[in-house]
Amino acid sequence: MHAATPAAPRPPSTAHLALPFFDDAHRTLAEGLVPWAAAQEVDEADDRAACREWVKRLGAGGWLRYCVPAAHGGALPALDSRALVLLRETLAYHSPLADFAFAMQGLGSGAITLAGSPAQQAHYLQGVARGELIAAFALSEPEAGSDVGAMQTIAARAHPESATGTSCLNGTKTWISNGGIADFYCVFAKTDPAGGTRGISAFIVDANTPGLDASRHIHVMAPHPLATLQFTDCIVPATALLGEENGGFKLAMRTLDIFRASVAAAALGMARRALAEAVHHARQRRMFGQTLADFQLTQAKLGEMAALVDSAALLTYRAAWLRDTGQARVTAEAAMAKMTATENAQRVIDMALQLHGGRGVEVGSKVESLYRDIRSLRIYEGATEVQQLIIGKSLLQE
Repeated sequence: MHAATPAAPRPPSTAHLALPFFDDAHRTLAEGLVPWAAAQEVDEADDRAACREWVKRLGAGGWLRYCVPAAHGGALPALDSRALVLLRETLAYHSPLADFAFAMQGLGSGAITLAGSPAQQAHYLQGVARGELIAAFALSEPEAGSDVGAMQTIAARAHPESATGTSCLNGTKTWISNGGIADFYCVFAKTDPAGGTRGISAFIVDANTPGLDASRHIHVMAPHPLATLQFTDCIVPATALLGEENGGFKLAMRTLDIFRASVAAAALGMARRALAEAVHHARQRRMFGQTLADFQLTQAKLGEMAALVDSAALLTYRAAWLRDTGQARVTAEAAMAKMTATENAQRVIDMALQLHGGRGVEVGSKVESLYRDIRSLRIYEGATEVQQLIIGKSLLQE
């Protein structure tokens, strides 16, 4: 169970903002965000209530405006990967649940930003930016995680003889973040069951739509809102179609391309917090007549942790910079960042916990909660093994 997040041992460094990956808009963003995030205290014992509270606060603070373009209430002209990276890194440093709440507003509405009709964008995006609508992205299924083409949720014409275009959804989605608290879901379903990935379409399904049941909550080691969605003769209007019919797979991949580097940033924020906790503890903990920091073995371990953090940071910032500067599709670079940052963060947090000794495994300590929080990042939005395949295929195609 998560209590209110304890104060950080020291504010996170902002030295990385001097790197050429960032410009003045990003530095201005960080100047306001860093003290705001440090000042927030939310009781996270109830993850669903806490997530709603974080969305409310992030909206009131203006931070959710970075999840949508300026035309619909956003802070910047278009989705900016570097802004997303800085936000997620900073929020994750203080509260992984705050990072989760922010990230899902972006991921859950990203497909609407990319391919939504003017009416869809006007209806949903401003509510997302203000924290008045909670968004969710519904792609995974019990037998279709990494293998998206294996999905079995079907969207058939509700009335084949009619020209109204209403669709009837039947199937199951699982591991859906914000499931049960979202106001709407971007749902991917087969409109051509024999078409594989080329037969998938996307739909916007409001949470109160008859035939949608989001009551089956999923409990995981680091509590946050997850649920299984059941669609049973769920009728949606023609206006619910998001983007082109049978264009859902490409839309999902484009959305994930934008946010994959930000997953790396969340891992980076957790790793930075673990390193800060380790340094703080090493300076305070006394044993054998000296501090833990005086031992060369401790210094070597801290040095290894710092190198792992910085190598992950450089790959993360590079992936975001490449996308923002209009380079060709940067799927491989984003995969490198996601793989390296999440794997490195797992190692850094494990080493921080080891340095804390028995206190590290005490429930309620920061490194103990980070140890649980980091684990899922190596799986969601493409497991490490999937990232390896993406990178390898990219090399072979060069």
